[in-house]
Amino acid sequence: MATAQTEVEAQKKAAADRALELVRPGTVVGLGSGSTARYFIAGLAERVRAGLEVRAVATSAESRRLAEEGQIPTTERIDGSLDLAVDGADEIDPTINCLKGRGGALLREKIVAVASRRFVLIADESKLVGRLGRGPVPIEVLPFLWEATSRSIESLGGRPQLRTTAGQPFRTDNGNLILDTTFGTVDAQLGVAIHAIPGVLEHGLFFRVARAAIVGSATGLRILGELA
Repeated sequence: MATAQTEVEAQKKAAADRALELVRPGTVVGLGSGSTARYFIAGLAERVRAGLEVRAVATSAESRRLAEEGQIPTTERIDGSLDLAVDGADEIDPTINCLKGRGGALLREKIVAVASRRFVLIADESKLVGRLGRGPVPIEVLPFLWEATSRSIESLGGRPQLRTTAGQPFRTDNGNLILDTTFGTVDAQLGVAIHAIPGVLEHGLFFRVARAAIVGSATGLRILGELA
């Protein structure tokens, strides 16, 4: 009998496999970060080794490493838009808004998502929520006077907590810090207010960015939005 963990992994892989069907020859594809995105990158690598020609933009150093190990050509410069970006999410609401960044790659993830013609989420069903904000909102901030930035976030009703690892401040691939912040209410207006704070580089709230979500569940795949 499958354990709960293996069932979750199966759901992630099923969602990633369905997203791979969206990749066509010549596609410029954004590669997300995290455990679900790894299944997508691994599947794309198999297709590239079989002859599929694509170029990829990775949203983190880890995703770039996985892509290069899988012989997927990567770039950090493109002319125009990416054709497609596929990434996981920490929370997805019924209208396909999402919360991302608990892995720390939110800034690059949002740049890639916004620069893409189609941004598609892949996830297991545990990521579905009725409303965003079940967990803290990651906010990437400059290290310079980050305590002042934190106090400004508090003025919005947030309770920021500096992310640490092994007792030291966590550093993003960009060399910045993450403030994991709990809010009473999470909505698009909050996202605008966070962005207005000097020292804030990006937050993990993605409102009206994703076109669709492919969600693995115990009863099969669920598609939210439009994949076409």
